[in-house]
Amino acid sequence: MPDPNATVSRNIGRIRETIAAACRRAGRSPETVTIVAVTKGRPADDVRAVRAAGLTDVGENRVAEALVKASQADEDLTWHLIGSLQTNKARKAAGLFTVVHSIDRPSLAETLQAEADRAGRNLRCFLQVNISGEVSKSGVTAAEAEPLLRRVLACDRLQAIGLMTMAPLVRDPDETRPIFRALRQLQETLAGTVSGASGLTGLSMGMSQDFAVAVEEGATHVRIGTAIFKPMDEP
Repeated sequence: MPDPNATVSRNIGRIRETIAAACRRAGRSPETVTIVAVTKGRPADDVRAVRAAGLTDVGENRVAEALVKASQADEDLTWHLIGSLQTNKARKAAGLFTVVHSIDRPSLAETLQAEADRAGRNLRCFLQVNISGEVSKSGVTAAEAEPLLRRVLACDRLQAIGLMTMAPLVRDPDETRPIFRALRQLQETLAGTVSGASGLTGLSMGMSQDFAVAVEEGATHVRIGTAIFKPMDEP
């Protein structure tokens, strides 16, 4: 039976090579890209395997699942909430996560502000934008991003560091390029025109099937799960 740690280490090595190649094509440094290992549905042992392979950023979709794994994992991990957040889970989320990728409404920003203040913590935040317009996806429209950004900027416990989106699932990853490019253009516009938004430099976009394209289009954070944990015999 293959060693799970060896599988994870091999896969992460391949992902790093793919990111490095994409960065070369885009004239970027690989150091500007953070791999967020998505461990949704994976056991705590897999979180430890990710850490052993050199990654320190871990993404979870659900607060309760993250709390359990965090209690069993290395303390030097940075926890990212990448899934939708219900307001009634904000207190627990503010106590664990360092980065929240899914700010999609002013009321959530205000609740997180209050809970982060209660916990004495600061949170780094991405605003989730539904660039593709798919009805099945969360996030504000491009037109709604500026008002939401202004609300987040008014929260002293929340640091708006970028925009996040989820691209459609397609057979050809290159079909996602216009989505990623549109998010980057929106980020550049907001950072250049909204007072106090100069720190809005991040782009959380790209998953296992399309992260290379996302990196070419400027992704600073790629959220990868399947490609990290796939078996050795898969290409």
